[in-house]
Amino acid sequence: MSGVRGVYAIYDRASLAHDRLDAVDAVLGAGAVWLQYRDKRDRAPDRGLLAELAALTRAHDARLIVNDDWRLAVEIGADGVHLGQTDGSVARARAALGPSAIIGISCQDRLSRARAGLAAGAGYVSFGRFFASRTKPDAPPADPAVLAAARQFGVPVVAIGGIDAANAATLIDAGADLVAVSAGLFGAADPAAATAELAGLFDARECAGAGRRGPGAEPLK
Repeated sequence: MSGVRGVYAIYDRASLAHDRLDAVDAVLGAGAVWLQYRDKRDRAPDRGLLAELAALTRAHDARLIVNDDWRLAVEIGADGVHLGQTDGSVARARAALGPSAIIGISCQDRLSRARAGLAAGAGYVSFGRFFASRTKPDAPPADPAVLAAARQFGVPVVAIGGIDAANAATLIDAGADLVAVSAGLFGAADPAAATAELAGLFDARECAGAGRRGPGAEPLK
């Protein structure tokens, strides 16, 4: 997992008028590497919907991550879980999901939380919000400098919060390995095009980095 880069699609079901599985298929087909199921509706979790999401992620060789609930992730055989600051023990999640599961933690702008979560068994760290967010409008803001600082941990660094193709480049340049995007994808007129544009930002920066290293340099990993 250490070399993963790209678009981390946040499927926030409560913000959608209907399931939008067509948009999920489009986003994954355009290159999103991870898909997170986030569902704050009263009737959640929706296991029928989860089965559909699992099938789509498998079809596109992507990974399905459950928000908040590691027990649900175990039950449905998800690839991992993302835990907020009040979502239970990272160590228990790791023990239940196993060594190969993707486990991430929300760190806001706190390196200390990242350090503690990684010590307990997390595999990636998420920071933000960086811009105004419809999904989490009350989340405290974070400075992009925290992304560069977090690279010391040697795990994937995720940026989240109000991100779209117009502002993601600054976060990628600051050190984000993945950009977590919800409304910027599922609220877009063309979800596939929005995903492809975001994914293209990573490709462009990898090519630029390879050019700066010059001939004979080791390839990007």
